[in-house]
Amino acid sequence: MTSFPGSPRLLKGAIVSLDKFNPQSSVVVFQYNPDTMSRSLSPRTPKTYGKEDKSSPQEAFRITGPPEETISLKIEIDATDQLETANPIAIEFGIYPQLAALEMLLYPKLTTVLSNQALTKTGTLEVIPMELPLALFVWGNKRTLPVRLESLSIEEQAFDVNLNPIRAEISLSLKVLSYSDLEFGSKGSSLFMAHHMQKQLLAAKASALNATSLGSGIV
Repeated sequence: MTSFPGSPRLLKGAIVSLDKFNPQSSVVVFQYNPDTMSRSLSPRTPKTYGKEDKSSPQEAFRITGPPEETISLKIEIDATDQLETANPIAIEFGIYPQLAALEMLLYPKLTTVLSNQALTKTGTLEVIPMELPLALFVWGNKRTLPVRLESLSIEEQAFDVNLNPIRAEISLSLKVLSYSDLEFGSKGSSLFMAHHMQKQLLAAKASALNATSLGSGIV
């Protein structure tokens, strides 16, 4: 049975991990899009503002960059459909692979860890700094944001006979990284710049739609 031909194609949310040492991206596609997503924005104000000895009326509207934004959402992973179709990966591992892909957003590369341990044993004072790969939060075709995973909470809710998790609910807290956080001209910085530009254009459209409803008494 085919679906209704006029039904829209559902886009799936995803987190994409870009590793500069690995040309192949790691993609975690949400099996089910969450029903809700919370976003919190706070202005990026000068650190001196609010202190009695340094604040002034001129500082009230000063900012140092785009707002700091945090995104929170819950996603579900369920292996039931894969088990019904005898998917060999789901049978052997359950949803361990999907969970591992999310958890690796918080882990350094093992090769870097081993390299640093070897350098430490030889008395090297400077070791290779460990970095996380650039993560992108993809939510439709109008939001691709560089993010850092701030917290990851996993509630494993069902298991197979080998105690592999087969259903889980994951809570994600993502800090959006702007051009104030990233090196100018980098992939992440350029993506946020495009996001900023698109948001500015959308805000202008909203202003045009709502201008007539205010009347002529407000400038």
